[in-house]
Amino acid sequence: MNDLHYSLNEIPLIWLILIAILLLIQGTWIFQDARRRGRFPWLWGLWGITGFPTPLIVYWFIVVRVDRKPPKQTSGK
Repeated sequence: MNDLHYSLNEIPLIWLILIAILLLIQGTWIFQDARRRGRFPWLWGLWGITGFPTPLIVYWFIVVRVDRKPPKQTSGK
């Protein structure tokens, strides 16, 4: 049988607490950063507490990375 599947009763309570804290910190940080940038903070914040690290990586590629790109320069011709 596959030993990678655990029921909720088999996971130590400390791990569940640490995972919950990690998700809340991630969701809060994404929410605050999205609010500062004006980029749908509630959407990003709620999605940020659903899993780790996918929402953080997607947020970085869609919001943070795009904001860091310098504006394209147009030639004077």
